[in-house]
Amino acid sequence: MATDRPGNGGRDSRPRDGNSAPVLVLRLSQVDGSMLPLVGGKAANLGELIAAGLPVPDGFCLTTAAYREAASTVLDGVLAELGRLQAALQPSDPGRSTQLTMLAGRAREAIRALPVPPRAAAAVEQAYAALGGNTPVAVRSSATAEDLPSASFAGQQDTYLNVVGSTAVLDAVRNCWASLWTDRAVAYRAALGIAPDQVALAVVVQRLVEAGAAGVMFTANPLTGRRSEAVIDAAPGLGEAVVSGAVNPDHFVVDTEKARVIERKTGDKRVMVRPLLPGGGTEVLEMPGRADSSSLTDEQAVGLAALGLQAERHFGSPQDTEWAIDTGGALWLTQSRPITTLYPVPQSRSAGAGTRLYMCFSLAQGLTRPLTPMGLASLRLIASSVAKAAGFPVPDPRHGPPPYAEAAQRIYVDLTTPVRSSVGRRILPRVFDIMEARSAMVVREVFDDPEFSVIRRTPFGFLRHVLPAAARGRVPETALRALFRPRAALRRLDSFTRHYAEDLELGAGAGPLDRLDHAERLLEGRLFAIVPAVLPLPAVGFAMLWLAGRLIGGQDRRKDLEMVLRGLPRNVTTEMDLELWRLAAAAKDDRDSRAALESREPSALAADFKAGTLPPALHAGLVRFLDRYGHRAVAEIDVGMPRWSDDPTHILGVLANYLRLTDPAMAPDVQFSRAQAEAEAAVQQLVGEARRRGRARALVVGAALSRARLFAGLREMPKYQLVLGLAEVRKQVALVGAALASEGRLESPEDIFFLDFGEARQALQGPDPQGSRTLRGLVVDRRAAYATELGRRHIPRALLSDGTEPEVLYAAARVAAGSATLSGSPASAGSVTARARVILDPVGAHLEPGEILVAPSTDPGWTPLFLTAGGLVMEMGGPNSHGAVVAREYGIPAVVGVPEATVRLATGQRITVDGGAGTIVPG
Repeated sequence: MATDRPGNGGRDSRPRDGNSAPVLVLRLSQVDGSMLPLVGGKAANLGELIAAGLPVPDGFCLTTAAYREAASTVLDGVLAELGRLQAALQPSDPGRSTQLTMLAGRAREAIRALPVPPRAAAAVEQAYAALGGNTPVAVRSSATAEDLPSASFAGQQDTYLNVVGSTAVLDAVRNCWASLWTDRAVAYRAALGIAPDQVALAVVVQRLVEAGAAGVMFTANPLTGRRSEAVIDAAPGLGEAVVSGAVNPDHFVVDTEKARVIERKTGDKRVMVRPLLPGGGTEVLEMPGRADSSSLTDEQAVGLAALGLQAERHFGSPQDTEWAIDTGGALWLTQSRPITTLYPVPQSRSAGAGTRLYMCFSLAQGLTRPLTPMGLASLRLIASSVAKAAGFPVPDPRHGPPPYAEAAQRIYVDLTTPVRSSVGRRILPRVFDIMEARSAMVVREVFDDPEFSVIRRTPFGFLRHVLPAAARGRVPETALRALFRPRAALRRLDSFTRHYAEDLELGAGAGPLDRLDHAERLLEGRLFAIVPAVLPLPAVGFAMLWLAGRLIGGQDRRKDLEMVLRGLPRNVTTEMDLELWRLAAAAKDDRDSRAALESREPSALAADFKAGTLPPALHAGLVRFLDRYGHRAVAEIDVGMPRWSDDPTHILGVLANYLRLTDPAMAPDVQFSRAQAEAEAAVQQLVGEARRRGRARALVVGAALSRARLFAGLREMPKYQLVLGLAEVRKQVALVGAALASEGRLESPEDIFFLDFGEARQALQGPDPQGSRTLRGLVVDRRAAYATELGRRHIPRALLSDGTEPEVLYAAARVAAGSATLSGSPASAGSVTARARVILDPVGAHLEPGEILVAPSTDPGWTPLFLTAGGLVMEMGGPNSHGAVVAREYGIPAVVGVPEATVRLATGQRITVDGGAGTIVPG
């Protein structure tokens, strides 16, 4: 076994001996993170801890070369069969789990029956002897796909404690190799798409710490996310009792900045795992009456936290560690891996002293999925144009304005400054009330935190930015025109949208650089013009609704006023959905079109559409629909997402769903007409009530409600026009991607959306072959990161700059523990009892008529599903979010902002949705 530590960073990750054969054994002090393929994640991290000067028990690593040599025959047999099966089966295939389990069992038995190759056995015996006689050791699995930044694989492979003697060590090695193919490990890797031939196993052998106490430590609080708190679980004896969950441990929370214990809770510690002496193995002892004693002193807890902080600084990220304190009081780290469940902390250029508050703009837009790099780059330019219009300095528009931040490929905004001002506290919660109700709740809770006390009490700073921007955008003029000349305001809006659409187009003959320039110009200026031109009109509409409510008076007129907003004209999202329904009705009347929609998968129909082989009536109708609405998409604020005109699979799936609606009274156009009639009747009723208090009052109420109906539907127009502009940006960028792909600089045109504008421009300006390889590698890495983020389910609405997630702290805002009723924000009145249908992605989704749609969020790309839904439940959104607005117009009972709705409710479960009370009752 080598005695010198290998050289620095650029060393070969497969050390070889003098005969050029792969090295089979390395001391842990010779190992580092560059050797992951050879030593596995656990050994690589232990080697890094030693390099950082941290206390790690002495030991050695049997490398993956030994495993590959021993398992070569199995790799070519049952493991190859397992790989083929894993590749062929989809996660939803029935019997998948059973088949994987069967082959995993065969693989385990085959490997367990193998002898350790003679050369490897001799190397292990020599290394073990160097530790000193029959030294008790821990034998731990170290897989090449574990303890990684993206997935910990914690507990997937086996560990053996208090192993004594070289024969026992070799037996434990063989068992560790076999544990690479336990049912749970195979299922875990299959879920992450890791093929069997991509993993191998090294084995770590370390001196066993004679532990007085042991356990686990997280260097950041895994519940709240707070990075300045270490969380320690401890119990007497070996750490296996804590790791396996066999004991209720002592629990400590240490403030790592102040080096003091801020929370302690003693567990009952009813059992203890200890070594069996002298022969080896462990035993579990019953230990009653230990609840009053602590396994750690505060000094020891603070000492462990200090070691954890050293490990965190060395690795550059919070760590999940295992530790032991020996009977002499010495502290040891026995394992370290990244905490993979923590959400990254956003970083903005506005960050100053003190704690910062970041709110998730992505969630406020109903977007849970990550954005592509080009999508983020586009939104940074738009955000910069908004900030510059308001008079804020933006040093580099491509980086976004100073409050702009990103984390896990989602957009966050630093709201610390407005939260600490009196004006901001009046405005922010009301804005979030409209956009995303649960975010509004979190913002109001943050107001009580002394860290965010008010330091600006005058409105002058706010007015200094808003008034000049409003004047330049002619907002007062637009609002006054809407009040006193509403028809003229609508004509002016029509003129603006026509000219806006014309300005988006680029002249013929443009080259790739011209197209990139045009896309950036649109994002940096033209698209923001939508806001002052359109937004004052729906603002006037909702203001008039509020005024009417005040003039009518009475107790809680919310439901009456909500009725006025049903069946609104000029709602582009509703118009789109009804146009799609008319296309479905025409297809239903055409035999060939109906047969195609009923018998073929949407993806196959989309391919037929591209090939021009759809039934003529369906093809012509779809062309007309896409000519007007093809710029829309699910997650449409991301220019990296294909538009419906690029891929109409979603639309064809919705058309097939519509054909299942057989009750004429439930037809969306009939429901919309009914909603219009009910709204007009509500207006007449409210005007009549006002007339009892005077004719003048009735005239004002009538005028106010008329303007409310005239303009409130335009609430969807700004985003519609923005998405129209983004679709043009996507078109131009895609053409740039096609040019780069044709020159071999990108693998495919779509790869352009995994670059930003600067990288795309650099690629266009230089034909460096080496640069092309680098560019392709960058795209591969970013696609992999994007795919990983697609699997992230929990996205914090708010994060503090120390990693704390405020929503977790404010548990009182959640549904009471043990209550079956789910609560959220009322969004559309009415009650319905029906089966739930949980849908996480609308593309290709199947929704039976009358089922209650349960979704994480909805943007306009989801709303075609609403036409046949019996009700709506959303995890996100506010009473005036897209989903809520459309639900009200169709008269669908809806509740939004329901925590964990897609987890707590199941497809097929019968539930009652009360859209007025904001409740969902299962059963």
